[in-house]
Amino acid sequence: MEICYSPLAGKTVNLDHVADEMFSQRMLGDGIAVEPEASEIYSPVAGEITMVYETQHAIGIKTEKDVEILLHIGIDTVMLGGTPFKTKVQVGDHVRPGDLLTLVDWDYIRKKGCDTIVPILAINRKVKLLKGEENVKPGEALFEIEA
Repeated sequence: MEICYSPLAGKTVNLDHVADEMFSQRMLGDGIAVEPEASEIYSPVAGEITMVYETQHAIGIKTEKDVEILLHIGIDTVMLGGTPFKTKVQVGDHVRPGDLLTLVDWDYIRKKGCDTIVPILAINRKVKLLKGEENVKPGEALFEIEA
């Protein structure tokens, strides 16, 4: 069993309530989303950075148990060309829970009309949620990844 921790401070939101079918219908995998309250996004797991999308709005991490985790920073933020993100990691980096991944300018994202919600997914896996809709801090356990 593996735990995914909160990568940011904010309020947890069930994926059912994310305004993008790819996430709400769990097309990529199961997980939870967080409505952000701070600009820092940290690693939710120990593993290796496998993907930093060129526009920096999505980061992939493969855990030590070979589970792919995707952090999708906002909805439709791919259109912002990377402007609101200051990514601190690159593909091949090894991270531990709590390592800083990126800084995000949420005000810029809101001004551009994009949703700030951050889905955190275990790709092609089922999860057991450990949080309801509540405020979380970075490092709090969000979900267990089922084997």
